Order: sequence, then structure tokens, then C-alpha cells
Amino acid sequence: MSVLDLARADIRALTPYSSARMEAGGGRVLLNANESPWSPAAEAGEGLNRYPDPQPAALLQRLAAVFGVGTEQILVGRGSDEAIDLLVRAFCRAGEDAILISPPTFGMYAVAASIQGAGVVTAPLTAAFDLDADAVLAALTPAVKLVFVCTPNNPSGNSVSFETLEYLAAALRSRAVLVVDEAYLEFAGARSAAALLGKHDHVAVLRTLSKAYALAGARVGVLLAAADVIALLRRIMAPYPLPAASVAAALAATAPAGLEQTRTRVALLCEQREQLRMALTRIPDVLEVLPSSANFLCVRWREAATTYATLLRAGVVVRDVTRYPGLAGCLRISVGTPEENRVLLNALSQPEMS
Repeated sequence: MSVLDLARADIRALTPYSSARMEAGGGRVLLNANESPWSPAAEAGEGLNRYPDPQPAALLQRLAAVFGVGTEQILVGRGSDEAIDLLVRAFCRAGEDAILISPPTFGMYAVAASIQGAGVVTAPLTAAFDLDADAVLAALTPAVKLVFVCTPNNPSGNSVSFETLEYLAAALRSRAVLVVDEAYLEFAGARSAAALLGKHDHVAVLRTLSKAYALAGARVGVLLAAADVIALLRRIMAPYPLPAASVAAALAATAPAGLEQTRTRVALLCEQREQLRMALTRIPDVLEVLPSSANFLCVRWREAATTYATLLRAGVVVRDVTRYPGLAGCLRISVGTPEENRVLLNALSQPEMS
């Protein structure tokens, strides 16, 4: 069975929007897209009168090297959110199909399903915020076409082992697509589920340049999947998803100097994560600091609302995640620079970190 058998038949049969420039393989005189023949004002930037490549070859080649896959296994778009939306639209029929999630987890999975009119089946994390793979499989129904696993998980911070992902991939064959969201993987130093792609065409992996690569403002998301899945999603994707400036930023961030800077900063952030965790555990109002492999800490407080307001008055913005299942009283705190972390702790009237 092909993974495409799980996808919507109408999407498989869809004739996608096509670019004459792509069909022609380029050209010297470009008169196909109703663009201005002149570059904009100099202050705007040279060459912005032309549409960018739908999937820039140079960027695909660079990311293939970074993530260890073939260029035909990569789709780039506007953050991981676009890839999530595309997967749900391609595999879930409105009113018939569903996704499966393990709350508390990233909210966009359920949002994308709701927009599509797809159902949401849940297999909650354990009391220790671990993924229960057998519970996931027990909750699976014939309607479920996508199973989302976030590792490290947002907002709890826990990781799922590669062995568990491999177990799920084998069990879900011919039943559903396993979508592994690795937005925070660089901070965990763990093995990527991309290693499963060679044996499992029903595995998809979400990566992003927004976190470790410091390009949140450029909105460059990456989907790693079987070539057939990538080709299917391109049928329903907007034709020019990434602005030229975002492509240039992504190429700079993944050049040798950019990769070295990323490694250095990730190491520093992981050190700061541990120091911040230790400092927070000494605060009397802190009930619990959840283990985290990401670039944030999920912290349970005696009075979360009071703490949130105190930090806000000091100009420190954190994320209130009290509405998530199992996270009553919790605030998610991103790990900042050493100075930002000192400001946070000072606002909580704690000694500065060393």
C-alpha cells in the first residue's frame, strides 16, 4: 500500500496551479507572469520585481545537507504551520476523517483540523507528560489519517525516544501518517525521525528555522517526507510561498558560518536552561519545573496569575499555558540570553544567576 492511498482522492486527481516559467525551465526574457519589467526603488532591493522560485533549488540542496535527506524529500513553506495545514487538507476529508494528538501539545494541530472540518481524537500524555505509544494505537480509529507527535513537546518540554517513534511508525503502516514535529530537536541533541524515511513512506517530519536558527521573522518551515507526499502537497500549496528575503536569510543561516554560530548558541542556551531550572526550583512559589529538552521551561506556580502579572509589570512576557490539560498553574518560560534570564529572576526577587 502506498502512503498516497491514505490521501484524499480528489487531491490526488487535482490539476495544480502551474507556472509557465517552471514549465519552460527558465528563460532570458520573462513575459509570463505580468510582473513589472523594472526593479523597484533602490531602497526596496534589486530583483524584487520577479516572483521567487516556488521551491528554491539552492535552499533545497542546502537543507538536504543539513537534515540528511534528498532534495525530493523536502518542502519549504511559511513556517511549520503551513506544512501542518497542507497535511491536514491533503489527507483529511471534511466531516469524515480525523487527526490524533496527545495533549497537552502544540495547539495548531487541532486548529488546522477544525478549520478543515476534520475530527480530533486524543490520547493524552501520561501524568509524567510522557507519550504512551500503546494508548495512541488503542485510540486509533479508521477515521484517523494523521497522528501528530511533538518531540520535544510544546508546551511540556518532554522528548519521545527514537525507539518509540520507530515502534509507532511500524504499527501505523497502511493505517495513518505519523507526523513528527521536531521544531525543538536541536536543543535535545536527539536522533531525528528523518532516519525513518528510508523505510517508512508514511512518516513525515516537521523542522523549522524559527528556533535554533533564529529566523522566526523569516517564517521558513521545512517538511521532510517521501517524494510522493511532497509532490502531493505541492499540488495544493500557494505557488510562491517564501519571499526572496526569507530564502536569502535561510541560505545565510545554513552556510558554514551560520551553522557554527547556531551550534555555539544552542550549547549556550542549553547551559542557561539548566542554570535557570536550578534557580527556579529555589523559588518558594514554584511547585514544579517540568523536565525539558527544548529551549523553554514549563513551570507550575502556587499562583500563576499573580506571577504572570508580576512579570508583566517588570516588562517580562511569558506564556500562560494554564488552559492546557494537565498544566493548571503553569507558565512556559523561554530561555533567553544570560542577561534576559537575570532580568526574569530579578523580577521574581531571586539572586542573579552566575
